[in-house]
Amino acid sequence: MAIFSKKDKVALDLQAISTLISAGSILDGHLKAPAFARIDGLVNGDVTVDEGLILGEKGEVRGNINTKEIFVYGTVRGDINTSSLEIKATGRVTGDIKTQNLAVENGGVYNGNLTMQQAEVQKQLQA
Repeated sequence: MAIFSKKDKVALDLQAISTLISAGSILDGHLKAPAFARIDGLVNGDVTVDEGLILGEKGEVRGNINTKEIFVYGTVRGDINTSSLEIKATGRVTGDIKTQNLAVENGGVYNGNLTMQQAEVQKQLQA
């Protein structure tokens, strides 16, 4: 049975978080994380997360973000390079976005330039 042999992908917001910047925390500098991260505080610098990032409602990034997947509930002031981006109703993004998939909930705000590419084209550009 093929149903049981497939490995279901777990949604980013249900993943175990390996890195947490809690509310009230301030990180001045670049953040690099190997798996999944959640930011509820302030990061003044670039953020690179190998797997996925959740930016909580009180979270803010003042720098560029590079990750596979990202949910934005908070504020980003910088460019985002990702495969999949969801800007939630409370999310605010000011900067350029390069992505394959984009979803913006009603109420979410985005100001900047958008570039959407297929997976093959993006892999060629990163090489």
